[in-house]
Amino acid sequence: MQHATFKQLGMVMVLSAAFAAGVQAQDKKPNVVVIGTGGTIAGAGASSVNTAAYQSAVVPVDKIIAAVPEVSKIANVRGEQIFQIGSESFNDQRLLTLGKRVSQLLKQDDVDGIVITHGTDTIEETAYFLNLVLKSAKPVVVVGSMRPGTALGADGALNLYDAVLVAGSKEAAGKGTLVVMNDEIHSGRDVTKSNSFKVETFRSPYGPLGYVVENKLSFYRLPARPHTTQTEFDIDKIDTLPRVDIAYNYGNVSRAAYDAFVNAGARAIIHDGTGNGSVAEQIVPVLQEVRSKGIQVIRASRTGSGVVIRNGEQPDDKYDWVVTDDQNAQKARILAELALTRTNDSKQLQQIMWKY
Repeated sequence: MQHATFKQLGMVMVLSAAFAAGVQAQDKKPNVVVIGTGGTIAGAGASSVNTAAYQSAVVPVDKIIAAVPEVSKIANVRGEQIFQIGSESFNDQRLLTLGKRVSQLLKQDDVDGIVITHGTDTIEETAYFLNLVLKSAKPVVVVGSMRPGTALGADGALNLYDAVLVAGSKEAAGKGTLVVMNDEIHSGRDVTKSNSFKVETFRSPYGPLGYVVENKLSFYRLPARPHTTQTEFDIDKIDTLPRVDIAYNYGNVSRAAYDAFVNAGARAIIHDGTGNGSVAEQIVPVLQEVRSKGIQVIRASRTGSGVVIRNGEQPDDKYDWVVTDDQNAQKARILAELALTRTNDSKQLQQIMWKY
C-alpha cells in the first residue's frame, strides 16, 4: 500500500514537472497581438479558382489566426479586430486610430510584437505612416495577401505565419515598421505594390531587408533613413492631419485638379509629374498661383522610382517649390501630412522630405 502511494506520488511529481515545463515553454514564447483591419487576407471568393474576383474584408481576424494553427508553436497570439474594410477605404482618421492603438499595445509589457493584417492596395502607405510615428523598437509587421483564403494557392496563411515569426523575433527589433509578404521582409519606407494580381507584387527599389525561409528569418541590410524612435513625429501627439492631395499628370493635363484641391482646402499638393517631376508649360503658372496662396507645391515622379532633383527639371528655388527625393506620390503625401504638423516653412519642409 505504501509502495503504491510512493508510485502515485512519483507520478504526480512527474506530471507536475511536465506541467511546469509546459508553462515555462509557453512563457518563453513571444507574445504577439494580431490586429485585423480587413483586406484580401480576410476575403472569400465564390469558388476556389477565384483569385482576383472575391469579396474582401469578410473573415474576422480570430478565424484568420485559427486557420493557421502553426502560429501557436512560435508565439502566444491573440487577435483584435479594429476595422473590417478594403484598404482602399483607409483614410487619415483610420490611420490615426490604428496608429494610436498600436502605440498603446507597444507600451504593454506583455506585448513583444504586433502584426497588422491589411489590404494590399494601401499597405505601403500605412506601413510608412507607422514607420514614421511609432515610438517603440518592438517589431511591428504589416501583412496581407494577394489571394483570398478560399482560393487555390492562397498566400495568406504562410504570409501570416511569417509575419508572426518576424514580429516575435529579437532580430526584427529596432528596424522600423516592416511588411512581410511572399517570403520577403521589406522596410515600410521603401516597399510598394507593383502589380495588380501577382503574389510577388511587393517590391522595394533597393531590395528587401531580408527573407523568411523554412521557419528562419535572415536580414541582409538595414534601413538607412530615420524611423520610429528616431523621428520628430509622435502618434500620441497627433490628433488630426492636414489635407494633402495628389494631382496626377499626363499629356494634355489641365488645371482642373489643382483648382479643385485648392478649393477643398489642401495645405499641400503633390504634383505627380512625368519623368523627373516634370511640369507642363500650361501647369507652371498654375503651380505658381497655388504657391502664392500659401499652399505647398511638392514635385514627385509618376515613374515609381528614382530621385526627383531639386532645380533640375524646374527652378524650385525661384518658385519656392519642394521635391520628394525618391518617394512616390502616395508616400510623399503621408510624409507631407506629418511634416505640416511641424512646420509650414518650405525650406524646413524640403529638409524633412530629404531626411525621411
